[in-house]
Amino acid sequence: MGARAVDVPALVDSARAGTPRAVARLVSLVEDAHPALREVMAALVPHAGRAWVIGLTGAPGVGKSTSTSLLISAFRGRGLRVGVLAVDPSSPFSGGALLGDRIRMQDRPHDPGVYIRSLATRGHLGGLSAATPQAIRVLDAAGFDVVLVETVGVGQSEVEIAGLADTSVVLLAPGMGDGIQAAKAGILEIGDVFVVNKADHPGAEATVHDLRRMVSLAERAAPGGWRPPVVRTAALQRVGLDRLMQALDKHRAHLDETGELCRRRERRAADEIEQLALERLRTRLEAVEGQDGLGALSAALAAGRIDPYAAVDVLLAHADR
Repeated sequence: MGARAVDVPALVDSARAGTPRAVARLVSLVEDAHPALREVMAALVPHAGRAWVIGLTGAPGVGKSTSTSLLISAFRGRGLRVGVLAVDPSSPFSGGALLGDRIRMQDRPHDPGVYIRSLATRGHLGGLSAATPQAIRVLDAAGFDVVLVETVGVGQSEVEIAGLADTSVVLLAPGMGDGIQAAKAGILEIGDVFVVNKADHPGAEATVHDLRRMVSLAERAAPGGWRPPVVRTAALQRVGLDRLMQALDKHRAHLDETGELCRRRERRAADEIEQLALERLRTRLEAVEGQDGLGALSAALAAGRIDPYAAVDVLLAHADR
C-alpha cells in the first residue's frame, strides 16, 4: 500500500496552533520517513530555532525518567511549554518503542503545555534514534519552549547527545562505579552539567568528589571554558531540583554570552545535512546493479581483480548517472 496523502500546510498550521494530534502525526511522519517529509521540513524550518534543547543521558537505573519528570514540573512552573522525546529500545516484533510513552513522566496527563513521545532506536547506535533531530524540529516549530531528550542509556558509543543538545546533562548514581566509567566512556567530554542522583544513598559523597576532581583536571586543559558543575539530587524525594535548575540556567546564559549556542546549533545542522546526504548516497549506491554494483565489485576486490579505490570510482560513477 502506498503512503497516505498528507495535507502538509494544514497539518503544520494545526501543530503550531497547539493541537497534540497534529504534533503526533508530524513526529510519526518523521519516524516513518514518509514521502511528504521533505515538504514537512521545508514548512517547519522557518518556525524552528527557538526551543532550548536539553539532553539527558546516563546508565539505566540512574533515574533519568524521574529527573525528566521533575524538570517538566519546574519548567511548567515558569509557564514554559515542554516537549519530551524519550528514546526507547525498539521492539523486536513491531520496530516501535518498546517501553512506550513514559508513564512515570505523566504527572500532568491532561496538561496541554506538555507533550511526551517515545522514539524507537530501530537499531541506531549512539543512544538516540535516527529520527531524533527532525523530531526535535517538529516540537521546536510547534512552539515548545523547552525540548527534553532522554536517551536509551550511556555507553562507549552513546555520546551523540552532545552533538544534538544545547545543554547535555549526564546523570550518575553512587555505587555503580560511575566515577571510573565516566572517564572510560568519554562522559566527561559530553557533559555540561553532571547530576549525581540518589544522593541519599551510600557512596554519593565519594562519587561527587571523584567527578569534581576529574572535572577540575579537564578544566586545566581548556582554561576559560565552561566548568561543568556537579549537582546532587534525590529525584524521588524531589531534593536538589532548585540546584539543578540553577546550573541549567547558568549554562544557558554561558551559551548566549559566549556565542557557543550558535556554534553548537551550526554543528548540529552540519551533522544533519551530512547524515541526509549519506543516506541519499547509500540509496543510490544500492540501486547500481550488474558488474558495476556493490556486490560484484566487492567480489572483485576480494578476488584481487580490482583495488578498493578503483572500485569506489566505478560505483560512484554509475551512482551519479
